Amino acid sequence: MEKIRIEELFSLEETIAKELFSKKEYPWQVLPEIGSFIIQLGNSLPEEKYEKRGEDVWIAKNATVFPSAYIAGPAIIDEEAEIRHCAFIRGNAIVGKKAVVGNSTELKNVVLFNRVQVPHYNYVGDSILGYKAHMGAGSITSNVKSDKTQVVVHGQENRETGLKKFGAMLADRVEVGCNSVLNPGTVVGRGTHIYPLSCVRGVVPEESVYKNPKEIVKKH
Repeated sequence: MEKIRIEELFSLEETIAKELFSKKEYPWQVLPEIGSFIIQLGNSLPEEKYEKRGEDVWIAKNATVFPSAYIAGPAIIDEEAEIRHCAFIRGNAIVGKKAVVGNSTELKNVVLFNRVQVPHYNYVGDSILGYKAHMGAGSITSNVKSDKTQVVVHGQENRETGLKKFGAMLADRVEVGCNSVLNPGTVVGRGTHIYPLSCVRGVVPEESVYKNPKEIVKKH
């Protein structure tokens, strides 16, 4: 049985955006609502912990944001997060506690759970990364099909999403190897490792090692 529902992929206690996922079954269903949710949540954040900088941008006072980083709203940077040199956050982004957004990494319409790391030359768009998920240097989410048609999640059953922009759902503790491409509609289960230089599509089971499309093995 494929595990692609919200509760099967993510520890919701590990994100400030827990309420965003309520009353939803599949995680990609929240993608169109991220921006409006940020504005609603941001306006309720305690002023002793969060500072509003610019239009609809809330940054925890103990977060580290390098001067060269660019952050467009709506966005929330949670406590003790680190936004490094030349990070480019294009809006509709939630960066979790102690998460790292690194050099030349670009984010757009995303939720990064606590302790996520996208530290080197990553593109993450229209995606959700679970607790402690990590993307190796140069790995990216591809969020639009070349023919611009709606994205389908390919698994034991194919699921229509109704979305033209949908990158990847990475569950808790997923490790993505360097220079990998996660194609539109990719869903990776908890604790799975993706080999470097992989081209990933569809549903990858939890606690697996993805070597290539024909060789996905259970972790020992």
